[in-house]
Amino acid sequence: MDQLQPATVRQEWLEEFEAAARRPLAQRVKYAFIRTYKPVLDDAPFRAFETMSEYRSWCEANLPAWLGYGR
Repeated sequence: MDQLQPATVRQEWLEEFEAAARRPLAQRVKYAFIRTYKPVLDDAPFRAFETMSEYRSWCEANLPAWLGYGR
């Protein structure tokens, strides 16, 4: 793989930024957020816990580590 020089990378980023800035706001907002299914978290409309400790324990016991809710 070719290594891009920092000036080349900066120029590409600047061009991409300028192209994005020309798009209408509604389009920029539409594509700004990526919805990703989160196992367990997205499977219920809500959950309530009495204490933060109870919440943290539930997270560690039920959520995959890659979601980042563990200690």
